[in-house]
Amino acid sequence: MIYLKKTLLALKSSDLQKTAKDEITLINKSFLPLQKGLSLSSYLGSTPFSVVILKISEENDNIRIKAGIFYTGIIAGCSCSDDPTPTDEQNEYCELQFTINKKTAKTTVKLLDN
Repeated sequence: MIYLKKTLLALKSSDLQKTAKDEITLINKSFLPLQKGLSLSSYLGSTPFSVVILKISEENDNIRIKAGIFYTGIIAGCSCSDDPTPTDEQNEYCELQFTINKKTAKTTVKLLDN
């Protein structure tokens, strides 16, 4: 489960965008649909991801954050002993929507179509 409590608390402050970026950056990659967002590689890379906040909107019960995520994927070879293909990281980008419940801070994440 993801809870973006600091972002929820910063809702009416001028630091909302920075707080959201900082808190999203701390989420473990395994909780995000980054594997599904790969377009140039096969597997999620180990390099940390970075976040760009694209839009924040407020609804009755939710806060929606559209974020651009820059991360890496790898193109893996066949793992044979004579495979000349090096494991190489490829830059990737996808957009995610974070929906934060205003009462609980429980957050859902959805991969957006690019």
